[in-house]
This record gives sequence, structure tokens and C-alpha cells, in this order.
Amino acid sequence: MIWLGPQRGYLVDWLTQQWVRATGKKININEEAWLDGPVGRPRGIGSDFFADYARENHLELSQDGTRGLTPDFGLLELEEGPKVAAEVRRFYEQTSEYELDVWSEWRGLFRPFGRALAILFSRRLQQLNVPLSPLDSSKGMSSAVLQLRHPGSGKTVQTAWVRKLRATGNVLYAGSYSVCRVPGYQRPCVKVVFPLPNGNAIVLMKPEAHADGSFSLTSAGRTFGDPGFYFTVHGGIGDVWARYVPAMTETIIVYADGNDAVRADHLLRLSGLQFLRLHYRSRVLEQCRRTNAPA
Repeated sequence: MIWLGPQRGYLVDWLTQQWVRATGKKININEEAWLDGPVGRPRGIGSDFFADYARENHLELSQDGTRGLTPDFGLLELEEGPKVAAEVRRFYEQTSEYELDVWSEWRGLFRPFGRALAILFSRRLQQLNVPLSPLDSSKGMSSAVLQLRHPGSGKTVQTAWVRKLRATGNVLYAGSYSVCRVPGYQRPCVKVVFPLPNGNAIVLMKPEAHADGSFSLTSAGRTFGDPGFYFTVHGGIGDVWARYVPAMTETIIVYADGNDAVRADHLLRLSGLQFLRLHYRSRVLEQCRRTNAPA
């Protein structure tokens, strides 16, 4: 990989950033706070990113007590209509108490794309290392839920979730979770920020409760300001560019399986074509210990 220096980083990353600048929209991040989030270092992300981020931004990093991706599920304003199953709600509010397993399925035509992504970006950056084969996830994954809090008020600003594949040691996802509002949607969205060199990828997802107790998150829209997938690049003098990618959409369906587990199907599509399906099983740690205890 060609290194362009500590400001630009690697050539392949710099070229991607130039695409965002050329095709995206220059924004004032103070006025578009829904597109603000942790920005990655040019050399990569990795499992220690959020510890460094907290220190640099004078935040407290907490791993004490029970920690959830959405500590207060009520912030999603789903009181009217179908009720989300208690097991699903508990997972979001108490994520740190769960162990996760993951299975992946690439559509055949897109498998080379996944390998190219891994070679050019994911393995080097230690970010977004989606399993390429069942063996990659055969030993499960580790799951660290970290709360970033204001030192004075103790208020949680965002919750980081770092997942690593045990078989390979690669970081599957290192992202921050919060709830926000976006200009093009009237209700709260779940905001997930994945730090990348000199910027980030932001996924804004619409929550919905269903009659069977399941819960879904969908990142899809038509124009800038809608829920969906965004790339941002942060310049050295405070300039920020954002690129909306409407062709990239995701759907996550979370449900209780009736066997002391919560499962999720994560479907990723490009221009309407599904290219990857991830399936997660989440079990309460105490239940896992009882199941795996010697007879």
C-alpha cells in the first residue's frame, strides 16, 4: 500500500475521500449534527479506537454495570401500535449481558467484491471485517459494549460496540450507537457511526415494531437528509463533506426465538440486489454458562 503521509494516509483511502469530496455535499457540522460522529485515524481503527477517542475528547469510558446499545428503548417512540417483545427490548437495553454468534452468506456474484473489500480496506483498517466464509465465524465473536459519558453529568453521549471474530482476530465492527433525528424523517432514528480514515460511514435506520413482537431497522431513503447510508470526510481546517449513497440499503430484523435467545437477520442490498445476509444469535451470558457447564 502506498503511504501519502500522516494527513492523507494511504492512497486507496485518499482516493475514496476525494470521491466523497467531489460528489458529496459540503456541510456545516454544527448545523448538521445528525452527521457528526467519531472520525478515524489515517492508519486505521482497531479494537482500541474508542478508548483513545474517549481520552482525546475528555469523555469517560465505562464498562461497569449493564450497558445497552439503546439504554432507553423509549427514545425510539414506539409506544403506539404493535409492542416489541420484551426479550428484544431487553437485548437493546442490556446488550453487554449477551454473547453473540454470527453466520454469513454472500451471494455468489458478490463474493469477489467482499474479498476485494477485505484486501483493500477491512483487514488493513481493522474495521468492517465481514466474514467471508463460515470458518471465519466458527469460533464466535467477542462483544464489548462501551459507554462514553460526560465526566460532569455522567450522561451517556454514545455507546460503542466493538465486535471481533475469535477465529481470525479481526474487528468485525467498531461503531458508536445513538438515537437522533434527521431532516427527512419525522421520528427518531438509530444512528450507527463507523469511524474510517479522516471520516466515517454513518447508517441512519428507521425503527419499526411488528405485530409478532419483532423489531426492524431499515436504512433506506431517496435524497440527502433521509435515513440511509452516508460517507463523510473531515478536512484539516474543520471542513466536512458528506455523500449520501441511496443505492446502499440495510434491513435488520430482530426477534425472540422462544429458546432463551434473540436472533437477527441482517440483509444488505446494493441497488435493490441483496449481496450479503448475516444471521446473529444472542444469548444471555448466564444462560450460555449454564448450557456449557460440564455435567
